[in-house]
Amino acid sequence: MNENKIATTLRLRVGEWVEVRSLPEILSTLDSRARLEELPFMPQMLAYCGQRFPVQNRAHKVCDTVNGTGARSLSNSVILEGLRCDGVAYGGCEMRCTIIWKEAWLKRVTDGQDIQPHLIAGCSESDIWAGTRRIQEGEGAERPLYRCQAVQLPFATRQLPRWALWQYVEDYRSGNARISQILSSLLALLIHDLAESGLGFGSALRSAYDAIQRIRGGIPYPFRRGSVPARTRTPSVNANIQVGELVKIKKYEDILETVDDKLVNRGMAFHPEMATNCGKTFRVSQRLKKIMNEKTGQLMELKNECLVLEGLYCVGHFTKPIYCPRATYPYWREIWLERITDRSDNMQTTEETVCKPGIGRERAIT
Repeated sequence: MNENKIATTLRLRVGEWVEVRSLPEILSTLDSRARLEELPFMPQMLAYCGQRFPVQNRAHKVCDTVNGTGARSLSNSVILEGLRCDGVAYGGCEMRCTIIWKEAWLKRVTDGQDIQPHLIAGCSESDIWAGTRRIQEGEGAERPLYRCQAVQLPFATRQLPRWALWQYVEDYRSGNARISQILSSLLALLIHDLAESGLGFGSALRSAYDAIQRIRGGIPYPFRRGSVPARTRTPSVNANIQVGELVKIKKYEDILETVDDKLVNRGMAFHPEMATNCGKTFRVSQRLKKIMNEKTGQLMELKNECLVLEGLYCVGHFTKPIYCPRATYPYWREIWLERITDRSDNMQTTEETVCKPGIGRERAIT
């Protein structure tokens, strides 16, 4: 590492250990808005300076939960194991998003510790806190608008076509996914595109998919449409399920009875990936009420609380892009779950998980 410059490209892989740089080093990489390549360094990240963590995923691409444009590419970034936003700097947001780390904010634990780069501060700690708010004037200025990493991602990323093959090479080389996983997901999405193309063989493709999955012991075609007619209010249940309780995810066909043709129940989408956990049992880890509107930066309060289940986060089997590393939590309506009173049920803890629906829009694949 050049003693006059902090390395911005480490080519980190899954499982490598890194140390978060000191605050002065990190400040020297940021502009006056506390951003590097438009990605904010957030206040809750300050507590991790000097600590060591393994790399959970290489964040070379992410899904667009702001504008729904699909895949976005990101440079020199990773996600560190177990580190999520606590929401304190953002009005108490409860989404617990994973934190994206630029490689310039990290160093390998094997790197020499005696070399001190020459630092030119472009930012201060107060700028980091100031960077959490969006400046607004006029009507509504009394309500804070926030700018966290999730809100800022469209400006810190570039559009990424699904068939940009380098992304899949990077998925494999970084350790984000195995070749078999990548090929399986691409095949499933190709079958879905063909089935929904209107060429007249969609039914045959879906039936063939189901037949193959029965042989393999996999889930049936996960891109079904819901049964609730358009412009009809979808059903709701208030079971008052609490944190710590065990619940079983209902059968896929039962959940389809609760969503419309876009797989939405009262503004919240049931993503096809959520079908991979139907019939399994999990413990409730959170009742979610306050979330960030990633398009506007406004903290919102849900009219109907939803649940987060322990151990479930997005892997990206059927997302755009596949194997997005953000590991967002899915949100579950109570009507999609059944309370378990017999604790002898085998509880499933798996990483074969699901994708969080967006805020105020329909992210289900239809």
